[in-house]
Amino acid sequence: MVEGELMRGGQTFIEKHGLWTKEQTAAAAEIDKRIERDKIEVVRFSFADQHGILRGKTVVASEGASMMRSGCSITTTLLAKDTSHKTVFPVFTQGGGLGLPEMQGGGDFLMIPDPLTFQVLPWAPGTGWLLCDMVFNDGKQVPFSTRNLARIAVSKLADAGYDFISGLEVEFHLFKLEDTMLRPEDATWPGAAPKVSHTHQGYQYLTEVRIDQIDPLLEIIRRDLLAIGLPLRSLELELGPSQVELTFGIGTGIESADAMMLLRSAVKQIARRHGYLASFMCRPKVPNTVSSGWHLHQSLKDKKSGDNAFAAKAQGEPFSPLAKHYLGGLLGHARAAAAFTTPTINGYKRYRPYSLAPDRAIWARDNRGVMIRMLGGEGSADTRLENRVGEPAANPYLYVASQIYSGLDGMARRLDPGPSADTPYETKAASLPKSLIEALDALRDSKMLRASLGDGFVDYYLRIKDAEVARFLSEVTDWEEKEYFDLF
Repeated sequence: MVEGELMRGGQTFIEKHGLWTKEQTAAAAEIDKRIERDKIEVVRFSFADQHGILRGKTVVASEGASMMRSGCSITTTLLAKDTSHKTVFPVFTQGGGLGLPEMQGGGDFLMIPDPLTFQVLPWAPGTGWLLCDMVFNDGKQVPFSTRNLARIAVSKLADAGYDFISGLEVEFHLFKLEDTMLRPEDATWPGAAPKVSHTHQGYQYLTEVRIDQIDPLLEIIRRDLLAIGLPLRSLELELGPSQVELTFGIGTGIESADAMMLLRSAVKQIARRHGYLASFMCRPKVPNTVSSGWHLHQSLKDKKSGDNAFAAKAQGEPFSPLAKHYLGGLLGHARAAAAFTTPTINGYKRYRPYSLAPDRAIWARDNRGVMIRMLGGEGSADTRLENRVGEPAANPYLYVASQIYSGLDGMARRLDPGPSADTPYETKAASLPKSLIEALDALRDSKMLRASLGDGFVDYYLRIKDAEVARFLSEVTDWEEKEYFDLF
């Protein structure tokens, strides 16, 4: 079907398959008006791929209204790629190597915009933006849509009587771009990394003078993030050179995951347009760089009462029995869930003792050395669990889904998280994976995550990440060169 084409009887693709709610339909009508009123020239249709990277197409405004209702076609091969953008499935074989006829031969699926996500991008004049879901041409959901997987997890939590409440605390690096590395010899696959310099000296954590040095850039980023509706709360100077942190207000369901998707892409685009490079890589190979983390604050709201279901009611207790069991699930499944919370080879270089990063599956009250930091207390409406294990490069939807499913299993089995670990790097407990290989092996063996996400998706994800690991193991690293070249 050609984008924008009406079905028989005058129905659009959206109407035929019932893909929008009444709220989305109303929002789409407002977008039509806004495109004309604000003189929007192009609209970007974007979807989150398996890695949490935005991909999509840009359409001219005159095509926006019809394509918004009938979907925008895009190749299925994008769902078969690893982080180098290389296709790791045999897409021209039967079922495209994925056992699905729709994935065969590099055919198309449709990006279906969510009108509630529409933004006008302040850094890109005349440009609208829509976050999309993924369906096949028969209207069925693409099973590799991580946004839909997170939505399913949220609905299962709702079936249990709770809303998922979460907030973001994201660290990343802002470098001055010195060399874009666009010479022909640099156009390798993947391409040569840009050359950068630091934007501030570092090691003066939260000092006003240091953050003022980069305030001209942060001011631009701040204004643009607020203009697109992200619930920004603070901009903070982190410990390392060129390192900053942004914190955000709470969201319900997948709202924080959607916010994280837009945040990463927005910050990278804004920075690049002003001669800087923003990197959400956990530990860039830049001298004296400090690792970055992504802390996900989470709690549950009772759908009937509207109360924080984690808040303690008994005197002297840090949290409710429900929170205790949810926490037990997060700790009990931490090794397997790490494949989603820390999905890159680089991310495991952050798990170091005595480093303000976790290295084992433990919790404590207001302690920054543990995996799960408990905040709040008796009767506090702000009681929450801060998972400090994630890296900023994680796919937000898989991060959220892994938390919900781990917590639900802990609630169902009434898991006990054990006592508060007040000496986090000395407490005996299960260690977090030392590498992505360990995490993938744990996911491979996780009956809970397989049952929750489906064998099909887990095996698909493992295939992609295994290919990433295989490419890494085939490379000769600087460490090997220094260690062995002149020794033997």
